[in-house]
Amino acid sequence: MLTPQVVIIGAGAAGLMCALTAAARGRQVLLLDHANKAGKKILMSGGGRCNFTNMHSEPNNFLSENPHFCKSALARYTQWDFIALVAKHGVAFHEKKLGQLFCDNKASDILGLLLSECDDAGVELRLDTSVSEIAKRDNGYQLQTSAGAVRCESLVIATGGLSIPTLGATGFGYQVAKQFGHELLPTRAGLVPFSITDPQLKALCTELSGTSVEDCVVSCNGQSFKENILFTHRGLSGPAILQISSFWQPGDVISINLLPHIDLPEWLAEQQRERPNSELKTLLAELFTKKMAGLLADSWFVSKPMKQYTHAELKAVAEQLSDWQLVPAGTEGYRTAEVTLGGVDTREVSSKTMESLKSPGLYFVGEVLDVSGHLGGFNFQWAWASGYAAAQYA
Repeated sequence: MLTPQVVIIGAGAAGLMCALTAAARGRQVLLLDHANKAGKKILMSGGGRCNFTNMHSEPNNFLSENPHFCKSALARYTQWDFIALVAKHGVAFHEKKLGQLFCDNKASDILGLLLSECDDAGVELRLDTSVSEIAKRDNGYQLQTSAGAVRCESLVIATGGLSIPTLGATGFGYQVAKQFGHELLPTRAGLVPFSITDPQLKALCTELSGTSVEDCVVSCNGQSFKENILFTHRGLSGPAILQISSFWQPGDVISINLLPHIDLPEWLAEQQRERPNSELKTLLAELFTKKMAGLLADSWFVSKPMKQYTHAELKAVAEQLSDWQLVPAGTEGYRTAEVTLGGVDTREVSSKTMESLKSPGLYFVGEVLDVSGHLGGFNFQWAWASGYAAAQYA
């Protein structure tokens, strides 16, 4: 029987960080994963370039039923700490926008440095290893795995959420939490595209599939994000849509300002004065693609020369473009979601140590907890910070 001091289940971002940190402080660490490769989500993140943190990471970038929970870990392992680790390994990176840091090369650079640190610290990594049973023992836990029985003092659950099941996501971590008496908050897909079924709106999205509109303001339930939106054959996507999806509930109205940088009533009045013979769709083609301008003008308005519009009609045009309201049919679900909202209730976990308040020696890190970041590197920062925090005590 294997008898490491610490067993970590899940070789993703949080599990790898926890493993390398615990081993570096002298703990004997066994890291298990049922997949055939470590860090699969790291490799596909950020379009293959891994948005590994955000320079502006703060507690208010995270969603949780218990909003104060994340503060302690984020304060003790900051974005600057991870940036220093990236620099130590000579990984070239750049800021894309809004503090988002990406590898110049590819995401495997981040996975490589984590595996290298694990190797240097003496972590034993076992892939293709599933856990079928966990039992509490006097001085720790006993696991039945596909590689045999394992006993440990500390058990860390770093199995992630339900998002992107094709990469191996399962509800295993939630099952373990329930087994040891933890409450689970309802889970749902976050940072996920919207699907549209309204026939007219669906036709518009399908026609415009692949078209991006920069710097729109998307609002819902008192939250707003200014970023790009993307039309797809299923509905709407793009950074602003993914961000607001975490705050949206079925039936809620989404408001989109397609042109927040323009005073539309003033602009339309000016066009009417200076270009009275120009058609509305011709003028909109200077703000959107020609195709999008034509489709919007034909499906939302009656496109005619500007001199033919009344003041009330132009006011309605401005309102539609600056406050386009729609109700998505739903989201694309866990299949394409970047995170899982909800999870292990953090009120039953120590914010200092990530240790269960129900079962001593059991720890939860990363996405399995009810902590989800905004889009832009924040979820990786939570993985690094929570993994580091648990490793100080596991």
